[in-house]
Amino acid sequence: MSPAKKRARTYDSAKIRTAVLAQFALVRAAVAGLTDEQLGAPTRLGDWTVRELAAHCTMAVGAVARGLEMPEPQKHELPLLDWPFGTVTESAAIAEGTRELAASAPPADLFARTTARIEEALAAAPDTRLVPTRFGAMTLADFLVTRTVELVVHTDDLNDALPGLDVPCDRQALAACTRLLADALAVKAPGASTEVRIPPFAVVQCVEGPRHTRGTPPNVVETDPLTWIRLATGRAEWRAALDDAKVSASGERADLSKLLPLMG
Repeated sequence: MSPAKKRARTYDSAKIRTAVLAQFALVRAAVAGLTDEQLGAPTRLGDWTVRELAAHCTMAVGAVARGLEMPEPQKHELPLLDWPFGTVTESAAIAEGTRELAASAPPADLFARTTARIEEALAAAPDTRLVPTRFGAMTLADFLVTRTVELVVHTDDLNDALPGLDVPCDRQALAACTRLLADALAVKAPGASTEVRIPPFAVVQCVEGPRHTRGTPPNVVETDPLTWIRLATGRAEWRAALDDAKVSASGERADLSKLLPLMG
């Protein structure tokens, strides 16, 4: 991955830490009430069942604790805005690890173990501490922002697999996830001809072309946070979202179909 040229926005570290723990707790509580039949239900993630999806959530959050337990890398390698574009390179290894983890213990044990490890690990770790990840060393603060993406996206996957479960999204986690994926779009398609609005959390300028300076932008895309997240991660298709009025797009440069998804 080439380093992102766009400067990453600033996130409130205390709020991000709280958001990660809060969203993980919401998923843990929901999974705790599932029957064996529900845990065996299919998901939209290939051949993963709900059991494997739940295990993956513990793996994603547990990666923070595992990273903090390892020696600190000497060099910062991965800017936050490069992270979304690298996840597809490790998809096979992640899937294999998820299946092994799901088979190793009941979901309740995985969540309890992960909760204890992450709370202990975060208690003494500064934001600037470098953490090894699959994609390169990141600061702890940045890595925790990526965990909001993992948790919000997979909370939505869980709700899709089990209609009526309705696991809520922590507001701060949803905001951080939305903003990081919006900024990733601006990195992928630099420019200022198109304004992408995702109220109430993000507005970004992107796509090459005439720069907008005042008044109503000539090219505008607007959608809600969950629809944006689904588009950015391949859970929804651009044309279907337009047809369902989940997205409004006006202007000749407002078609984002060739830029999506951002993450595989």
